[in-house]
Amino acid sequence: MSPADATRQGEAEKALQGRKVLVTRGWEEAGRLAELLADQGAIPVVFPTIALKPPASWAALDRALEALGGYDWLIFTSANGVRFFLDRLSATGRDPEVLKGLRLAAIGPATARALEERGLRAAFVPEEFRAEAVVEGLGRVGLAGRRVLLPRAREARDVLPQGLEALGAVVDVVEAYETVRPDGEVGPVRALLEAGEIAVVTFTSSSTVRNLVAMLGAEAAPTLVNRATVACIGPITARTAADHRIRTDIMPERYTITGLVEAIVGYHRPPGRLSD
Repeated sequence: MSPADATRQGEAEKALQGRKVLVTRGWEEAGRLAELLADQGAIPVVFPTIALKPPASWAALDRALEALGGYDWLIFTSANGVRFFLDRLSATGRDPEVLKGLRLAAIGPATARALEERGLRAAFVPEEFRAEAVVEGLGRVGLAGRRVLLPRAREARDVLPQGLEALGAVVDVVEAYETVRPDGEVGPVRALLEAGEIAVVTFTSSSTVRNLVAMLGAEAAPTLVNRATVACIGPITARTAADHRIRTDIMPERYTITGLVEAIVGYHRPPGRLSD
């Protein structure tokens, strides 16, 4: 077999070869997912349904930065939270060294990696990447009377702060960034869904679900999206999808982007194939 024939055969054997996969993450995050999908032969259709912007006011976060020495734990729920928090820390003339006296927690490897890229290390990363697992894990550490700073998106769930407070922690929740719906033109995506050309729709957060539904229209969205295979990154996202009458066909065991792609590949791999 010639090298060219081998290359063509390898491409043909990829589980997602030629399948169009809708990527609904924001522009800042879509690249990694699109790259992993393309490596498996997919054709990523990037249509951001979320955009990130600074909070309407930095006042609450700035007050927290001034009082950093009084906190015991600093908990990050996303890589975006890390970026906005540390960028604001730098913008206010503070050195990241001021965080060395705090214990840092990160939900998920991507969040922990974002800290490492800024020279910081998470003391705690839960085995399961969701708020409930953070509460359970930190409960074993002991938080009674401890002060916790939780910088996050304005739209985040209340499970984490409420769970930490139930453990006896004093929790300050501050808005570090805001997630909004962009002004993207949904027409081309609608046409692809109507024609059945989208093989897989991916959702990586509840916001991506809600915003795509809003952009397609609440009545039309379930019918259009359910024509494709639907992949949700975790149970919270899947629950939001169900609330909007969208089923979940694929959900990874590990709630990460890599895990999501692996689950999509496994779903589409022909019977008898061991691996790609």
